[in-house]
Amino acid sequence: MVGEHVRGTGCDNNHPSCKGITLPYQSGRVQEGASGVESLSVGSKEVTWHVGVSHWKWRIPVGAKFQTGHSPFEAWMKPGVWGVCLASDCGSVGLQSRSVWCLHSDGWRTHQSSCLLSDRPVHQRMCVKVCEWQKDLFEWHSSPWGPCIPSPLLPVKPCVTAQRGIQSRDVACVRRTNSSTVSPRVCEIFASAPEREQACLLPCPIDCVLSAFNHWSTCSRTCGSALQQRTRHVLAPPLYGGADCPSLSQTRACNHDNVHPRLCPSDQQEYSYSLWAGTWSSCRVKEMLNGKPLVDFRFDGKKTHTSLFTIKHPHEKRHHHTNDDRGHKASWEIIIGYQTRQLRCIRSDGKDALLSFCDHDDSPVSFRSCVMPRDCEVSDWSEWSACSKTCRSSDPSPGFRRRSRNLIRTPIGGGEPCPALQEMENCNLLEDMLPLCPRYEWRVANWSPCQVTLLLSHQDHRYSNTSDLCGGGLRTREAYCVKIHDSPVPSETDRPVGKNLCSGPLPPLAETCFIPCQRHCPLTPWSPWGPCLYGNCLEPEGRKGFRIRSRSVILESWVESESCPHVSEAMICDDPICFIWKVTSHGPCVPLNGSCGPGTQEQSLECVSASGEPVVSDQCPGDPGSLWQPCERPCPEDCVLGDWTSWTLCSHSCSSKHQEGKQSRSRLVLAFPGKYGKPCPPDSELEEWRPCSTQSCTIFYWDTSPWGPCIPKIITDEVDGSSTGAMKESSSCGTGVQMRHVTCRRAGNGHVLLKRCPESSRPDSVKSCLLPCKTDCIVTPFSEWSICPIYCLTGNATVLTQSRHRIIIQRAANGGQECPDTLREERECETPPLCPTYRWQTHRWHQCILAPDWVRQAVGKASEVCGTGLETREVTCVSVDDSPAEMVDCVRWAGLMPVSVRECHVPCRDECSFTSWSKFTPCQGCGNWRSRTRSLIGRSKKRWRCQQEEMFPLLEQELCPCSEFHSRPVGAWSACLFPSAESVGGQAFMQGVWRQNQGALQAWHLQRRNRECGHGKRYRALACLDHLERLVDPTLCRSPGYEQESCHVLCSADCKLSKWSDWSACSASCGGGVKVRSQWLREKPFNGGQPCPKLNSRNQVSEVLPCYSECTQYVWEVKAWSMCTINSSNNINSTPLIHAICGEGFRTAKIRCLKMGGENQGVFVDDSLCDLEQRPIITESCLLACPSHCVTSEWSPWTKCSVDCSAGDLSWRSRTVLRRPEEGQTCPDLNQTRACSNLTCLKYSFRYSDWSSCQLSTSAVCGRGIKTRLLNCVRSDGKQVELSMCRELGPSRGKLSAPCEVGCPVHCLVSEWSSWSECSHTCGSLSQRTRSRLVLRAAGEGGRPCPSHLSQTLPCSIRPCYDWRLGNWSPCRVKGADCGEGVSRREVSCVVHWGSLSGPPDPLPVEDEMCEGHPANKVSEMEIEQVCTIPCPGECHLTQWSPWSSCQLICIEGRSFETWGRQARSRAVVTQVQESQESCPSQLYETRECQGGTCLRYEWRTGEWRLNRRSVWCQRSDGVNVTGGCLAQKQPSVVRQCHPPCSKPFSFCTQVMSAHGFLDYCTRTPGLGHKKADVKSIAGRIRPDYALNKSQIQAWTLQPLGPDGRVQLWVYGLMAAGFISILLLILMSFLLCKNPEGRDRSGRSPQKPLALAYDGDLDM
Repeated sequence: MVGEHVRGTGCDNNHPSCKGITLPYQSGRVQEGASGVESLSVGSKEVTWHVGVSHWKWRIPVGAKFQTGHSPFEAWMKPGVWGVCLASDCGSVGLQSRSVWCLHSDGWRTHQSSCLLSDRPVHQRMCVKVCEWQKDLFEWHSSPWGPCIPSPLLPVKPCVTAQRGIQSRDVACVRRTNSSTVSPRVCEIFASAPEREQACLLPCPIDCVLSAFNHWSTCSRTCGSALQQRTRHVLAPPLYGGADCPSLSQTRACNHDNVHPRLCPSDQQEYSYSLWAGTWSSCRVKEMLNGKPLVDFRFDGKKTHTSLFTIKHPHEKRHHHTNDDRGHKASWEIIIGYQTRQLRCIRSDGKDALLSFCDHDDSPVSFRSCVMPRDCEVSDWSEWSACSKTCRSSDPSPGFRRRSRNLIRTPIGGGEPCPALQEMENCNLLEDMLPLCPRYEWRVANWSPCQVTLLLSHQDHRYSNTSDLCGGGLRTREAYCVKIHDSPVPSETDRPVGKNLCSGPLPPLAETCFIPCQRHCPLTPWSPWGPCLYGNCLEPEGRKGFRIRSRSVILESWVESESCPHVSEAMICDDPICFIWKVTSHGPCVPLNGSCGPGTQEQSLECVSASGEPVVSDQCPGDPGSLWQPCERPCPEDCVLGDWTSWTLCSHSCSSKHQEGKQSRSRLVLAFPGKYGKPCPPDSELEEWRPCSTQSCTIFYWDTSPWGPCIPKIITDEVDGSSTGAMKESSSCGTGVQMRHVTCRRAGNGHVLLKRCPESSRPDSVKSCLLPCKTDCIVTPFSEWSICPIYCLTGNATVLTQSRHRIIIQRAANGGQECPDTLREERECETPPLCPTYRWQTHRWHQCILAPDWVRQAVGKASEVCGTGLETREVTCVSVDDSPAEMVDCVRWAGLMPVSVRECHVPCRDECSFTSWSKFTPCQGCGNWRSRTRSLIGRSKKRWRCQQEEMFPLLEQELCPCSEFHSRPVGAWSACLFPSAESVGGQAFMQGVWRQNQGALQAWHLQRRNRECGHGKRYRALACLDHLERLVDPTLCRSPGYEQESCHVLCSADCKLSKWSDWSACSASCGGGVKVRSQWLREKPFNGGQPCPKLNSRNQVSEVLPCYSECTQYVWEVKAWSMCTINSSNNINSTPLIHAICGEGFRTAKIRCLKMGGENQGVFVDDSLCDLEQRPIITESCLLACPSHCVTSEWSPWTKCSVDCSAGDLSWRSRTVLRRPEEGQTCPDLNQTRACSNLTCLKYSFRYSDWSSCQLSTSAVCGRGIKTRLLNCVRSDGKQVELSMCRELGPSRGKLSAPCEVGCPVHCLVSEWSSWSECSHTCGSLSQRTRSRLVLRAAGEGGRPCPSHLSQTLPCSIRPCYDWRLGNWSPCRVKGADCGEGVSRREVSCVVHWGSLSGPPDPLPVEDEMCEGHPANKVSEMEIEQVCTIPCPGECHLTQWSPWSSCQLICIEGRSFETWGRQARSRAVVTQVQESQESCPSQLYETRECQGGTCLRYEWRTGEWRLNRRSVWCQRSDGVNVTGGCLAQKQPSVVRQCHPPCSKPFSFCTQVMSAHGFLDYCTRTPGLGHKKADVKSIAGRIRPDYALNKSQIQAWTLQPLGPDGRVQLWVYGLMAAGFISILLLILMSFLLCKNPEGRDRSGRSPQKPLALAYDGDLDM
């Protein structure tokens, strides 16, 4: 149940405590009661409860218990919800039940004995069981929850952060069909009623906050009884039940002194009198009573406004509808009536007096002419527009619809203002009944082809040739908005709509892409020339063969296939051999007769290929021959020869006329013959030569053309001897074939016959490929036609068109259907009607109309007709041909209606009379003055008052009109602007929507770069001024309103680097090393160019790559050893001959560094290229056997040790006996072994080098590349060796190359400049046009930065601004009276300014016609007169409204939970005399919402203690002292008092510092008190002599402590003087005791040294 609110004294309607509240009783009712009563009357069933300043009463059931503590009610009966109606059939009578509980006041259930059973509600009732279909006819309708208001019946507890409140709402049972209200019992049958009340939380009560009082005013009178006032204003209103604002004013009687005596002088009147004028009545016309005119002086309380008081703009007034005829001219006629007002004479004590006591200079006027009010007239409402919301969306706000009506007649004379001409209401509130709204999404077209040009600098040398560019690039696409339907139709799905309908973010319109590069194939060096082989060793033919060398492509499986150079070369040779018999070993030579001489030896043969690999013996041609070969074992004393060395490398790889290949071999003499032995052959037979590489030096290789396009497999064919296999029929996509030409080419000499090249290495000429599918062009359907304007057109309007467009989604490719040529269509709109042309036509002014004579006679005025009146003129509406038209048409089309009524004046006889003004004198030149005169006529010539020219001037001057104008530049120059192309490739490219065909983006890029720099123009505004420096129209200066000049902007320059230098040589001759190349800085970036990469200290960019040098590329070649030279000192025999031919000696050899691989192999190079650590020895010892000694062969090489060098491993070598010794001689050991552990055991391992930098193609800027690394074989001592040394470890599994990517320089990409906007202002110097562009993609990865200016401005013509400027309000003046209701005026003048009335430059006045020609400048009702009130002396009145307080938010712990704050202002009551206090009005305050508020805190502030008192005030956090806002319970004490009080002698109350802050403490008063006085002893007594002489002692004694217990200043001075005296005393003592310089020291008695002996005491 909602209680009824009864307003009491001081209760504001807007105050929360004056709202209704909810009680838990259905029988309660509010009644008026006495203020402040808190009582209970059970017998009368009535309770009165007073809350705040309002009175509340409820009727409660008898038996309810009530307490005035924290719990007003102990227990009551609460019924539950009615249950379901139980009946047999639908529509029959049944029974309905509900539960009833006894509730305690705290909310918990208690036993029913705690409640009176007589008050128990019924728990059963009769009902009718409803049918299911009836439930759909009715429903509960709940209004929104009302505001949360404090609950006055809750227990009074301190509020911490929030308080509990109550919200209520209206609940009604309504029909679903028409929402009409029915009885709640109907809906209760179907469902229980929703809750009507609910608890809510409110912030704690906020009391009213006031400012500090201002200073006291002057006395209301200069003598006698008078009053002074001071006021304050409201800073924050009370909220949420806070304390109301106290009085805003204080009054006190003036103190009587010489300035203000108690009694007034005898010659001064006791009272003063003032003439009071009331409010003007409403305008009336003549009324008759008993045949006589009746003058009504009554004030009807209606505030009147006439055309004399306001200048109003018709299109901003509100209108009121009447039933008059629209076209009737009488409705536009102006009727002149009269107004009256009351005049009273008021005494200074507020009482009325006779009018004769009030003398006034001007004769009081109680009547005047006026315009009879004419109400506004409007047309009927138009039909409602369509609802703005026709579908269901995520926006929960309802839709709206509008209707409008037209203005027919404007009000005049303070008639009823016009109502709103437009009305809007919500519609489609039941959103669930609406269909789902269509969704709009962004769609994108296919990406355009990838282009690298946009990533290049325009100084790049590759910019001119773009066909070979590859790598990273940029591709773009177009975005468009489409409507998503629930059941999409294919033709409608992708129809473009306005892009503003898509609210989501724009999809990416540009991204990086990659064009595969035709990379240079990394190749291995050429292998050595192979042996002479048949073209096909399996089917050898003829006697010609080929010597072949090859190289391979260093690529891995992930690398794309590409066209590489040939990898095989051949030379034609004679007598080719593919397989030969090779001798693998020889057995010992077995002499045929005896132990020496000729014999035979067995040899082992095997069939090997040309490369030395063993093959099946069937492959070798012919018979291998005999296994026994003849041999000869030297006999003693025979010459012994060594084995033939291997054949040396051929000196040339081929032969020609100028060179021939040769190779040699040699053998050594191991032992010279004896006297009778077989002699050695001559030296010429110890070396053999033979020709080699006799084939011609002509090189042939297979040459291939690039692969052709992928074509369908149509027929079976053989191309160059290769079959394509089974082909299938033509199809649009699938598997196809690619072909290329394969020819045999002679190196450097064109094509030759195919048989010149080996068939085994012939490349393929046909390969399979994926056939690209045909791609047709796909375009969207045409968009809807753009909307044609429905408004009327002016006479000079251009022809309007509408357009539609479509967008290319996918372009044609691979022979698909091409795109249509027409992507945009236009057509002319149907020509709308021309706007009608009407204008106002004014006629001459009529005679001045004064108040009627019968009104003058009624107020006792003289019969003279003079004074102020009104004059009218007729205003009509005419069409373009000056024919009469309806006034309504001009109201609608002609705008401001000219003034038809104005004030006039008819001079009286006693007024000054003048002749008419003469014509202005002719002007003598521009800038001079012209004048006109008038003169007094009649009796005015003799009147002194009329002769005062200050009041009545007889001469007027004004400046002569001038037509001289000059221009002056205003403002700064604009940015340098360049001509912008309207389109690129026929398609617009602007404002974030990309429209370009293939190649258009590149063209746009080129044009944009050209439009960013170079020669352009800049502009500056010109102001046209007249001779008075007033702004005028620029056409008067014959200028376009701006000036221009050429300008130049330097183009941006990217960072320039030199070309890459050549790669340096590999840093290692064996194994892995590095090679380096560099670029040098040539030019730094300038003016926003692309920045440089990171440079080193030498301004270089270096690139390092790993490189590998074959360890066997450069080898030491050991030429044959020389003959052993015998040492003479080691001669075995003494015979001279024997001495020369046998014994120990030495031999030498020649070594050279030979290049084995790559180009120019077999060439001797510098020794530094070979490994110096492996340099062979060139001198060694040797033994030349004597004729009788044993001769052995050379030692074989040592066998290799195992890799791990395990214990017990041996390495061995051997030699064979070539000649047996004579009897008595033995042969040396033929085998030698050595332990491997005694050798240096070296281990080998694989090691990878670091990855190189990412290598790109020379035609690429960025994108995917290759990084490489090397695999090295490293010995355990850290030296790199041949990879073959690590082969025992198995193959390496690591990749030697990997894909990598170099980030593309992301250049900033901006859209095209938008179109120039309209001028921002219609006048003034601030008007400018702007255009802007968007950053489509920000710069990154070292790309070219974005331009600094994304918007540009262009000055508009400076046109003059004309405005009505209002002056300051004049003081309130009551015409013809001293006080009462008057008028405050302010002047309005037409000024010209530069766009701001506040300047600069300052506005200058111009003729009013200039402002009348610009009615749009009157943007609001400009009041030039306003009603005001001047209080009469002694009258109690209100002050003017105080300024609005600062915007304040409601905050909790410094945080606000609202966006709107509150401001307040107030009017205080001013009482001038005591007698008028009873008639004083109530003080007022009002609040309003505001934005930009702040949280403010309130804290108590205290002053210094003075005589146990201090000032305490409340201060806001912004430093303003206030009243209210601070918590009263936390207010510091004003008077310092000890508890208990200080009653002991010689004591006073002070403060001491403790752990808990300052505490009041009773301490002893310093002075001459009794020494035994103890303030803490209750036995202390005050001595009589001290009590008697206390005042005398205090009069002359020095008190070290003041009354407040602080040490006085003179004590500190005395202490300082004593300290200085002590220092002086010490200094004097030191000077006296110091020995003089010349004193004889010989007479001094010798002093013995002091000896300290330690006696074992621990204290020492």
